[in-house]
Amino acid sequence: MDKTRIQVFKIGGNVVDNPEKLEKFAADFAAVKGPKVLIHGGGAIASQMQKKLGFSPVMIEGRRVTDADTLRIVTMVYAGWCNKSIVALLQRNGCNAIGLSGADGAVIKAVKRPPVRLASTGEDIDYGYVGDLSPENIDAGFILRLMDMELTPVFCAITCTADGQLLNTNADTVASAVAMCLASEAAVDLVFCFEKDGVLADKDDDSSLIERIDHEGFERLKAEGVVADGMLPKLENAFRAIGGGVSQVLIKNSDNVGNSRQTTILWQ
Repeated sequence: MDKTRIQVFKIGGNVVDNPEKLEKFAADFAAVKGPKVLIHGGGAIASQMQKKLGFSPVMIEGRRVTDADTLRIVTMVYAGWCNKSIVALLQRNGCNAIGLSGADGAVIKAVKRPPVRLASTGEDIDYGYVGDLSPENIDAGFILRLMDMELTPVFCAITCTADGQLLNTNADTVASAVAMCLASEAAVDLVFCFEKDGVLADKDDDSSLIERIDHEGFERLKAEGVVADGMLPKLENAFRAIGGGVSQVLIKNSDNVGNSRQTTILWQ
């Protein structure tokens, strides 16, 4: 395997839940040359399943509160239906993918998040069975060996602790940490793909794409309320990745894998 450059892609749950967008992304992703990793969400489908089973999804600042029942549901959705559907689509497009959770091979170990105090409200929040992780707790060698076998790893956002407790981890966080852990071995590009063209100045206006955002700009957009909800963890993880040695971070529409319409993240 040529380790000079590795591309880490992340697709969001709204793409996974849209058959047309997912099929196009799978074809475009399969056509990307060189070693690559895919991390996927599935939050839209998980929320639908929760409601069908009589549970109400609880989201705080773009992150899902995960009690025991929710953990069972998201594990079934992310590690089951979503993961294997994506792997099957990639196989159809000639990409020899292998679907994994963080528990498989103990490749992505996490720790259970302690209660945190929200800066916005001062309220203490217990997110439940939610995982936090850092690049040093990811087995880069395991991922590289899979790529040496010409396999494309496809990770869902289910991780586990060292003592075997499954945890729900934000997929943007998983993607960022995987990219940073691989950055010690090669130049790494991190590409967040979702249903919008990038970060928008007006979330309802697709023409309001912000082409470049540096850290100062992010803080300003956050204070103005332009960046909120699910975009918050995405951008927080994007800047964490840039600060952690990742060469390039892009945020773009899953339809635009093959072109340069996107938001580029800059440290300064």
